[in-house]
Amino acid sequence: MDTAIRTSALKTIDIEARGLALLREALGGALGDAVEAAVARILGAKGRLIVTGMGKSGHICRKVAATLASTGTPAYFVHPAEAGHGDLGMITADDVVLAASWSGESTELAAIIAYAGRFRVPLIAVTSDAGSTLGRAADIVLELPKAEEACPHGLAPTTSTVLQLALGDALAIALLEGRGFTARDFGVFHPGGKLGASLRQVRDVMHVGEMVPLVAAGAAMRDALGVMNDRRFGCVGVVDGEGMLVGIITDGDLRRHLTGDLLGRTVDEIMTARPKTVRPETLLARAIEMLSSSSITALFVLQEGRPVGIVHMHDLLRIGVA
Repeated sequence: MDTAIRTSALKTIDIEARGLALLREALGGALGDAVEAAVARILGAKGRLIVTGMGKSGHICRKVAATLASTGTPAYFVHPAEAGHGDLGMITADDVVLAASWSGESTELAAIIAYAGRFRVPLIAVTSDAGSTLGRAADIVLELPKAEEACPHGLAPTTSTVLQLALGDALAIALLEGRGFTARDFGVFHPGGKLGASLRQVRDVMHVGEMVPLVAAGAAMRDALGVMNDRRFGCVGVVDGEGMLVGIITDGDLRRHLTGDLLGRTVDEIMTARPKTVRPETLLARAIEMLSSSSITALFVLQEGRPVGIVHMHDLLRIGVA
């Protein structure tokens, strides 16, 4: 084990953690006021949020723009060097510009700064120096605390980019909450992969109609076993005279009542009352969490207390949620 490497890694994390602590402290004061003003300005814009930055700040800005776009804030990254060669046309008077530069003196930002001033496009600066060229030109300055870089030479952007990223995430989430952006909205922008599958609703995969294993209250266990064997979900729901779900019988219930005359008993004697259920609009992510935490394999889907479907763990495995 190379303790020097581990010591170096821990030192980096400690330095960056101290930087984040300074950022948190700053948010309790003037920076917090500026963030509130920035969020209000972005929410009130008719157009998009144009995010820009050069070098390592630019890489952070690309990520921040992507996070914003996926959480309900129309955002687009414009490379500052390309802006002076025609890409300024991507920015309209209805937009807001968010420009990041740790020093505030990135010469590549000059074209965007001048353009924003000329056409009165609101400019929000993310910098550690409010008195810099970028800071003076901005309508709102999000001034980051001057934290120590983790680089032992104080040269490679490390803590500084962590702070830019954290502030970008803070803006994105504040805007998400300000717009009332829901998990369902999130799913619209994330249809692919496991994440997209988990954001689908139970109604998309549940079995319905005659496939739903149900018996009436008071029915003989012989009948219930027949339904369980025919539907192959490992359970059967028990409904009362009004069609309301009142209980469930699972393979586990059968094992617990193997002794005695099981077939001669009624479902009411064997069933587990008040089973766990979901609604058709429940997200599959929530359904899999319920199945996993309760160590069960199926959930009845209820609409106004009546079963309208059933979803099984195998369905979630099949589409890649579980």
